[in-house]
Amino acid sequence: MRIIAGSAGGRRLRTLPGTRTRPTADRVKEAIFSMLTAQLPGSRVLDAFAGSGALGLEALSRGADAAWFCENNAAAARICAANIEACAFAAARLITGDLFAVLTRLRREQPLLRFDLIFLDPPYAQGLLERAMTIIARDCWLSPDGLVVAESAAAQESPGYAGFTLIKDKKYGDTAVRFYRPAGAVDQA
Repeated sequence: MRIIAGSAGGRRLRTLPGTRTRPTADRVKEAIFSMLTAQLPGSRVLDAFAGSGALGLEALSRGADAAWFCENNAAAARICAANIEACAFAAARLITGDLFAVLTRLRREQPLLRFDLIFLDPPYAQGLLERAMTIIARDCWLSPDGLVVAESAAAQESPGYAGFTLIKDKKYGDTAVRFYRPAGAVDQA
C-alpha cells in the first residue's frame, strides 16, 4: 500500500499484518480520490476507523489542510502513527479510541469543529456505519457543503440515512464506495 499522488506520492505505508483490518485497495483509493479533486484543497478531513491512515494521508498529500485520524485498535493506531510520522504531516492528529467517545470529547473541546470530508470505513456488518452516519448528522460534524465517503460490503444495499443524500454509489469487486452530501446541499462531486 502506498500514497498515490501529491506531496507524499509514492511513499509506502505500513499496514497491520493479518486480516483484522481491511485496508482500502490502491485501485479503490485511486478511484475515490479521482472523484475528490475539487473537494481536497484546504479541506478538514476526518479519517474515522482509520486503520493505517491511508485515506487521511492521501488527502493530506493532495492538499487537505488538516486531518484527524481515529482508530480504536491499539495495534492499528501504532501503525497509523508510524505512517503519519514517516510522511511528516504536521497537520495530522491521531486520536486512539472508540469513534463515538472521541466525537463526544471533540465536540466538548471544539464545539465549532466541522469536517469538509469524512471517510468511514468501519468493520463490516457491525452496525458501525449506520451509527456513525446518525451521529455525524445529529451532531453536525459535516460542513454544509461537505462529503462523506463510506465503504461497505458490495453486497449491502445502498442505505439511505436521515440528513444525507446519496450522490454516488460505486462498486469495486466486493467493496462498495458511497458518497453522501448533507440533504439540501448542491452536488459538486
